[in-house]
Amino acid sequence: MKKITIAIDGFSSTGKSTLAKQLAKQLEYVYVDTGAMYRAVAYFAMQNKFIGADFFDKETLIQALPNIQLEFRFNADLGFAEMYLNGENVEKQIRTIEVSNFVSKVAEISEVRAKLVEQQQEMGTNKAIVMDGRDIGTVVFPNAELKIFMTASAETRAQRRFDELQQKGDNVSYEDVLKNVMERDYIDTHREDSPLVIADDAIEIDNSYLNKEEQFAAVLELVNDVVKID
Repeated sequence: MKKITIAIDGFSSTGKSTLAKQLAKQLEYVYVDTGAMYRAVAYFAMQNKFIGADFFDKETLIQALPNIQLEFRFNADLGFAEMYLNGENVEKQIRTIEVSNFVSKVAEISEVRAKLVEQQQEMGTNKAIVMDGRDIGTVVFPNAELKIFMTASAETRAQRRFDELQQKGDNVSYEDVLKNVMERDYIDTHREDSPLVIADDAIEIDNSYLNKEEQFAAVLELVNDVVKID
């Protein structure tokens, strides 16, 4: 069975990472969470006081990019790779609402995108990879054999994200999460460099009313259709 590149794009909190992990495990492919990479850069900016509620020192962050080393390390107990920033496991720290509030602003910066896209393309040199993000099918892997674009209503996505944060013990309100989702949608779709758009050859999936099992079954069927083609 031939190896392919699977690109999964879409809005925030549509379950892209969950689906990508399921596919990678089923197919024994490499999974790359590009959102974690951008979150790690945003976390780095926060830790170094480059960004805050009312300021963003973009130039200093750009100058500091050579000092940012990102690495995925597989955690056998969890069954997936975790994000390491300069040798430190930051998987938990980058999933907070605080990082979510800044990640789209950091991802707007062309120099940040260039650095991460180069790394992402290198990871996919040998195919057999599932990668999710905002510009995987349009910029990172425009020739991917299968492109999925995931969407759902802002309210549905906010509820999912709110439930997830509540389970982790984070003290957040649904209203704040919905605001964050809508703000990220606007920034992601309106940035000048690699805005979030549907690739011409992508298959759109609205999972507002799909559970994880139904979604996985539908996409796995698409994968099987592609890998059978010579």
